[in-house]
Amino acid sequence: MPAGRQYKSLLLFSLLLLITFSNVAEAYNNLQLSECKPRCTYRCSATSHKKPCMFFCQKCCATCLCVPPGTYGNKQTCACYNSWKTQEGRPKCP
Repeated sequence: MPAGRQYKSLLLFSLLLLITFSNVAEAYNNLQLSECKPRCTYRCSATSHKKPCMFFCQKCCATCLCVPPGTYGNKQTCACYNSWKTQEGRPKCP
């Protein structure tokens, strides 16, 4: 296979992979309100402060319609969730 053709195949594969993963990240946005509780239950599953975590997570989800993936971090996938701060400037959303 000529080098130019290999390069085009690799480029096409890379673009398809990028599109696939961008759709996965997009799936965490645009939630229905009914999807907030199960997403927050998982998001707060690793903390020892489950009650406040669930309260704030559900409040943030109701406003942003987004919960980041995983139990910690990944807030960059939800712009609204990531930018909501307390009066002290700390993150409001878990």
